[in-house]
Amino acid sequence: MSTETRAPAKLALTAVCLGFLMITLDATIVNLALPAIGADFGEPSTAAVQWVVDAYTVTLAAFLLTWGAAGDRWGSRRVFEAGVAVFVVASVGCALAGDAGWLIAARAVQGAGAAALLPSSLALIVHQFPDARERAHALGVWGGMSGAGLAAGPVLGGLAVGLADWRLVFAVNVPVGILAIVLTRRAVTEPPRRETHLDFAGQVTGTVSLAAFVAGFIEAGHAGWAAPATLALLAGGVVAGAVFVAVEKRVAEPVLPLGILKIRNFAVATGIGGLFNFCLYGTLFSLALYLQRAWSLGALAAGLALVPLTAVVGLNAFFSGRLTGRSGPRGPMVAGALAGLLGSIGFAVLPAGRALLAFAVVSVVFGCCSLAMPAMTSLAMNALPGQAGLAAGVLNASRQTGGAIGVALVGALAPAAGMWLVAAGYALVAGLAFAARQSS
Repeated sequence: MSTETRAPAKLALTAVCLGFLMITLDATIVNLALPAIGADFGEPSTAAVQWVVDAYTVTLAAFLLTWGAAGDRWGSRRVFEAGVAVFVVASVGCALAGDAGWLIAARAVQGAGAAALLPSSLALIVHQFPDARERAHALGVWGGMSGAGLAAGPVLGGLAVGLADWRLVFAVNVPVGILAIVLTRRAVTEPPRRETHLDFAGQVTGTVSLAAFVAGFIEAGHAGWAAPATLALLAGGVVAGAVFVAVEKRVAEPVLPLGILKIRNFAVATGIGGLFNFCLYGTLFSLALYLQRAWSLGALAAGLALVPLTAVVGLNAFFSGRLTGRSGPRGPMVAGALAGLLGSIGFAVLPAGRALLAFAVVSVVFGCCSLAMPAMTSLAMNALPGQAGLAAGVLNASRQTGGAIGVALVGALAPAAGMWLVAAGYALVAGLAFAARQSS
């Protein structure tokens, strides 16, 4: 890339990453506010506060595939700007919520905006950085924004609740979103468009399947796995999922072209993405509640206790982009999986009581799991170079689906049991990482 084009490209990367920062920040900033939200609305149960997280994550996961294809058809920059605008408006709705139902509905709209924003941000990076090495570095910065959001979320959430009000955790999105739109209009160029048709039948059945599974896991947490409601929801998820697969095999332009899952590196990256977010989001949700309920820490103290974990997540996400550009994605993915495996085992065997030093040490080890984040993204985007919107949509649909199920399932278990489940997930991530072809 020439010197003349570097400054605009960096400004464009800044614009895209600011938009992405909002949605990653929102994934963790809310966790520390959940007890305060529950108390304010008279909804103290874990199931109720899980929906404050999963209404956002489920909608995000469900619409990623459709908006990824829409970006290819209508223009990734246009879809990105629309996603940021919807996200900002929905954030205002969250901040003004008068009851739990209102907040959950506004969170769902936030998820829809994030679903438009996320895959288009990756497509814009691929277009803005055609050189493979510079693209890997740019994806590392993009992935680092995910880490930065995860790192800043608990602290900002704790500060907002401890010093002001939980509503502030949503209001912070407004200035960030406005700045992202201004910079996008100034610096980001529109990639070439590709004619596609939207698969509404696939969208509906996929959304129903995902929502039913997540609701089933949440219901199992407080009613039991044998409860009629739990069994009905999980069965509904299976049926809707089967219909989704049948639809995708028949329509001309499916929301999820099943054939791309036969591309080895793309299938590996997609599987790693789902498992990785299952483990990470489930862990962050579980720890945020554990620190406040079992250790009786205030929101700010709990946020500070999570800083060693989230700070290391952010730092290693940035470092992994450079490492991936130099040596390929397999090494960082394996290293991240092993760190997550060791860290989750450490959390599972932590002694009872406020063992803050031991908690911090284990947190640092666990936080190195983020070495896998930019590497998996680079692997997926390079596997489908001509369909950036689709690749980004499928990868991030897998990631957000994994995150939603992780919050529902890990959050429904006792902390130690949940961490053993996370350890098993990271073991599977390591196995998949070894299966990746290093050439991509």
